[in-house]
Amino acid sequence: MNLALIPARAGSKSIKNKNLAMLCEKPLIYYTIESAKKAQCIDKIVVSSDGDLILEYALSQGVEIIYRPKEIARDSTTSDEVILHTINHYTKNYSDFDTIILLQPTSPLRDSNDIDNAYRIFKEKNANALISVTQTDNKILKAFIANTDGSLQGIHNNIYPFMPRQSLPQTYQSNGAIYIVKRDLFLENPSFLPQNTHYYLMSEEHSIDIDTLADLEYANKIMQNKTL
Repeated sequence: MNLALIPARAGSKSIKNKNLAMLCEKPLIYYTIESAKKAQCIDKIVVSSDGDLILEYALSQGVEIIYRPKEIARDSTTSDEVILHTINHYTKNYSDFDTIILLQPTSPLRDSNDIDNAYRIFKEKNANALISVTQTDNKILKAFIANTDGSLQGIHNNIYPFMPRQSLPQTYQSNGAIYIVKRDLFLENPSFLPQNTHYYLMSEEHSIDIDTLADLEYANKIMQNKTL
């Protein structure tokens, strides 16, 4: 069974009550809940939050909730801690699932097709984990880092800084939209990057991550244009 976990902390410094901020007349978290509902690969959906309003909204959308204690609802709380708390909750409640699909509500343009396609790659590759990514400029491979003695070395190796950019390998960065990992493996080693981690490439548009009011306004414009 596949469990979709939507982590939705109440606190946010950049946008007040960000997960409930309105985007095209719907709370931001609505879009992630809907994409999870429509995804064929998901068997159960749970929202983890310390916020009563978020939990009430999640219940109104027909998904399960887990109340997250304050000690794992801080700015410094990692996704690893939230996942382990969720695994522990369902272990106690005798729920059987072997795969966790983490869907952050700050990716409203990620849709059910993205989730199902990512899961298809995860299964076809017999992967231990999968991360959704977007392409990034590979010139970062030409960068240097400084050693403690002040000497330089290439950020990846000492060959790439002097190669033509078109000869460098393509680079990717996580877009925060989809993480898939095997439960038992995560319990052994809480990491999204175990050996045999694969990727799902998403478009720049679907990779939009809501962090600021400007991001919210940009996503709003894109979504409005889609409905015209």
